[in-house]
Amino acid sequence: MFTYMMYGLAVFALGASWVKDRQRSRQALRKSWRALNNMLPEFTAILVLVGLVVTLLTPETISRFLGDNSGFLGMIATAFVGAITLIPGFVAFPLAATLLDHGAGIMQIGVFVSTLMMVGVVTAPLEIKYFGKKETLMRNGLSFLLAFAVAYGLGVLV
Repeated sequence: MFTYMMYGLAVFALGASWVKDRQRSRQALRKSWRALNNMLPEFTAILVLVGLVVTLLTPETISRFLGDNSGFLGMIATAFVGAITLIPGFVAFPLAATLLDHGAGIMQIGVFVSTLMMVGVVTAPLEIKYFGKKETLMRNGLSFLLAFAVAYGLGVLV
């Protein structure tokens, strides 16, 4: 229901914009169409990645290695995978939702997404070049620890 309300609001806003200034509305629609076309390869990658995960990893496998019963060891594993993986957020969040739906634990996915977004092992050489080795190691180390605090907070709240 909420989705339909948002679509209705968007159509209403586009109609109001069209009435006010057709030329600028056309220009905005062209820009949004180009942006959608530029993002299409990434959206395709999301579908492929999520499809592969769901196909290759059964819910039982996901639950065994990443479920609530995997405990701290599962959190460590997902933290390292998240830290060394370079995936944009709009791919990571649907992947995390799919893993949760297939039996992964909330704390394990929380630490995975947190390290994925905050820790940059792959980007560390570039960061060292601009900010220095000490700052890069400190930021990544503190971010890695903070990811566990975030995961614990999720585990308590959810």
